[in-house]
This record gives sequence, C-alpha cells and structure tokens, in this order.
Amino acid sequence: MSIQEWERARRRLHFGQRFYGRVVQVPRPGTIGVFVDIGLVVGGFVDVLLLPEDAARWPTVGTKSEFEVWWVDDRPQIRLKPVDPQYRRDDFTELLSRWRPGWPQEHALPVLAIDSPPTAPDAVG
Repeated sequence: MSIQEWERARRRLHFGQRFYGRVVQVPRPGTIGVFVDIGLVVGGFVDVLLLPEDAARWPTVGTKSEFEVWWVDDRPQIRLKPVDPQYRRDDFTELLSRWRPGWPQEHALPVLAIDSPPTAPDAVG
C-alpha cells in the first residue's frame, strides 16, 4: 500500500467506527496484543493494554467479533478496541477515564481531526 492509498483510507475512518473482524494472529499471548482482519487493505491491531490481564480471556485466532476504531496514525494499521466487554480489560472504564477521558467527545470524529495519540497512564495494572 502506498502512502497516498493509506492517506485516502485514513480520511474515511472515524473514531468509534465499527468493523466486524476476525483475529488472525496472537503473536505472544499476554504480551503484545492481537491482529485482526477487518476486511480493509490494512490490518487492525488491539493493544495489550485494552485486553484482559488474563491472556486466557483474549480472543484466539479465528475469533470473530466487533471492534471499534480506537486510534489511527501515520502507520498503515488501525488500532482497535474490542466492543465485546469479555475481550476488554476488567477495569476498562477506569482506564478510559484516566487515559482517554475525551473519548466520548472524540467518538464519530474523523481520525485526522486529532493530532496526538492517547498516552499510556503512568501506572496501568
């Protein structure tokens, strides 16, 4: 995918936009996150910080579920958030209030409308 193709694709994405996807790779359960095919020319990725602490609760390869656009930057990859609470960390609401308190206002905004990515809280646990 060229930079121009990625830029065109990014312009069509909105925070909170939902995709039905299939987990295609879990490289190191409990450590990195999961890669998700959402039917676009770029892949999706759910970061370990959004997944349950217990890796046994992570979606496995082949799991089909719904995901939301959580972040998009210059890299040709879409950061996703699981919609199904069983695939999110137990303290997700607390994490959201500390890490991304503006999420409700960002929801439905074009991903290019926000300049900087959310930063991880000092202590996630």
